[in-house]
Amino acid sequence: MKGEKIYTVYIMTNPSHSVLYVGMTSNIERRVQEHKKGLMGGFTKKYNCRKLVFAEQISDAYTATEHERQLKNWNRKKKEWLIESINPEWEDLSLNI
Repeated sequence: MKGEKIYTVYIMTNPSHSVLYVGMTSNIERRVQEHKKGLMGGFTKKYNCRKLVFAEQISDAYTATEHERQLKNWNRKKKEWLIESINPEWEDLSLNI
């Protein structure tokens, strides 16, 4: 449907891949730029999370929020498996959005 919002559940990491941040947004392009420019305070700024390594689009806000919550509760190994299932080289996916 025209004008329907798309939500994105995403994972950002730092240059060494030692930290993973899970988030959700209705504007992935803007949010990634906020992370890259250090405009997002707190955890992502402190740990230099500026590389988008996973993104999944979802058309329903409730479902997206639930999926974000689910991923945040996953252990690191499971998050790594998810990232590598679509992005085995851990490339910066923001270069394609």
